[in-house]
Amino acid sequence: MKSTDRFTDKAEVYAKYRPSYPLEYIEYLISEAGLHEECLIADIGSGTGILSRQLLERGYTVIGVEPNDQMRTVAEQTVKFDTRFISVKATAEQTTLDNHCLDLITVAQAFHWFDIEQFRLECQRILKPNAKVALVWNSRDMSTDINKESAEVCQTYCPNYKGFSGGIEENPILFQQFFKDGTYECKQFRNDLHITLTGFLGRYVSASFSPKETDKEYKPFITALTKVFETYSRNGNINIPTITRSYLGKV
Repeated sequence: MKSTDRFTDKAEVYAKYRPSYPLEYIEYLISEAGLHEECLIADIGSGTGILSRQLLERGYTVIGVEPNDQMRTVAEQTVKFDTRFISVKATAEQTTLDNHCLDLITVAQAFHWFDIEQFRLECQRILKPNAKVALVWNSRDMSTDINKESAEVCQTYCPNYKGFSGGIEENPILFQQFFKDGTYECKQFRNDLHITLTGFLGRYVSASFSPKETDKEYKPFITALTKVFETYSRNGNINIPTITRSYLGKV
């Protein structure tokens, strides 16, 4: 399956159950990228527009570049009354954007799907001189028992599971190869999720690696996750320890 098709049939659940990014991260990004109200941002692999919306709320013009039709349509419907959102059907490696037009590129939960070298060259083409690229993930805190047990469930019932976010954060060499001179700033922000069973299951079902309802693994997958929820929940709610990990630099 092509990476651009990984989230086909998952757009609605993705938009409903994936978390946004902490205000502290948004403030950090605006400050470190030197943004002002006239800046143009491209959110590459923008999906259902979670990060795009947070940037639009701060008054910026955002180009959402997304190849998956279903994901892009959800984003367009969500922000259809905001004229500062420009939706583009294109890939990270061939964005179709003009040369040197951008003040910032953001990539939220998507960098691990890209051809990294081709994307790096495309960033160099479309960014203004000295503009930066921000890579960001909402990542489970794997030092905690609940996330370790959830990972074991995924490993058991999800044939396509290779670690959360494709395991990319376990390989810092990729970031060193991507950013100019191997130099970038890595920051972490707490973003714990407090959710019900429906939200807990939705968070996992929205993953690219999770089985679909028609797959034989789906029911035992949901049953096992429900047992994890029952073990750690209190009064019908559960806390998923989550860290927003940011990588910011020039290319």
